[in-house]
Amino acid sequence: MLLKELRTAVLDANLELVKRGLVLYTFGNASGVDREQGLVVIKPSGVDYDDLRPEHMVVTDLNGKIIDGKMKPSSDLDTHTLLYREFPTIGAVVHTHSEYATSFAQAGMAIPALGTTHADYFYGPVPCTAPLTDEAIGGRYVHETGMAIVRRFAATPDHPAIDPLAVPACLVAGHAPFVWGKNAHDAAHNAVVLEYIAKMAYKTLTLKAEVNVVTQALLDRHYFRKHGPAATYGQ
Repeated sequence: MLLKELRTAVLDANLELVKRGLVLYTFGNASGVDREQGLVVIKPSGVDYDDLRPEHMVVTDLNGKIIDGKMKPSSDLDTHTLLYREFPTIGAVVHTHSEYATSFAQAGMAIPALGTTHADYFYGPVPCTAPLTDEAIGGRYVHETGMAIVRRFAATPDHPAIDPLAVPACLVAGHAPFVWGKNAHDAAHNAVVLEYIAKMAYKTLTLKAEVNVVTQALLDRHYFRKHGPAATYGQ
């Protein structure tokens, strides 16, 4: 079987989303990329998670051309492949419609860094894209979804570029979150944490709408204790 190990890892990531309550029915998808071969493994479209097996995963190239697999790939394939092309440091992508993160996306709001739990995983707010234009929605919609994410992470006069590994998620306005990581397990893990910090942010903002975000010192302290060459967390 082509890319058996990656197929299994991607299947496990998809099942983790179900286990953690981030998807309903056939919602959501996960994919992984083999950078050496330039191939992507992604969940098939609309297949019940209970029925999924490694051999059901679909293999495409980085432009979405099907290389191996008898099923249709996820309808979000063009977003996944675009993110792999534009963010060369990432190894997997997850898309869910998890309740709290999607609520922020539907409100068109970034998830602010309100505490140390957020800072442990995301080096700053989780951004939200600009709304897609009617032209983008009526055209290559799935591709344009990815482009909206890429534009949000690019440098502009209003904000510096965002490192996709330092902030491994983006909310698509009116839609839902896309999350990524170094590998399929990492991407699924980040998706679970994203939903958790979105839930806490929602509750915090409900208690106090004008709450302050964490200071830069506290953000640095918590993020860099778990990430980077000077990380001290864990064994």
